[in-house]
Amino acid sequence: QVQLIESGGGLVQAGGSLRLSCAASGRTARNDFMGWFRQAPGKEREFVAALSWSRGSTYYADSVKGRFTTSRDNAKNTMYLQMNSLKPEDTAVYFCAARATYGPSRYVREYDYWGQGTQVTVSS
Repeated sequence: QVQLIESGGGLVQAGGSLRLSCAASGRTARNDFMGWFRQAPGKEREFVAALSWSRGSTYYADSVKGRFTTSRDNAKNTMYLQMNSLKPEDTAVYFCAARATYGPSRYVREYDYWGQGTQVTVSS
C-alpha cells in the first residue's frame, strides 16, 4: 500500500511562497492519481490540486489556480506543491493523498491513502 509523508509547511507572510513535498512509497500504476487537500479549523477538507503521475497532467481548485503548481519528481518518488502569492485564507493543514484506483478526482471520499498533514500558516 501507499505511504505518504508531507513536509515543508511553516509560517510565511502574505504574498510569500512555500513549497510542500510529499514523499510516496509503495505507489503502483493503480495509484497514478494523487492530490493535495487542505483543512482549516471548523471547515471541511477541500481539494487543492491533483496530478497524474504518469502523464504529468494537473488539476487545480479555482481558489488556487494561477498561484499554486503541483509537480512530481519520479526519481525521488516525490510530489510537490509550489505555493506562490500566499494569502491568509490559505492557512490550513495540507495533506497529500493517493487513490487506490485509476482516475482523476477532486473528492476526499475517492482517495484512499493519506499523509499526516503539514501546517501552513500565512500571516497578514
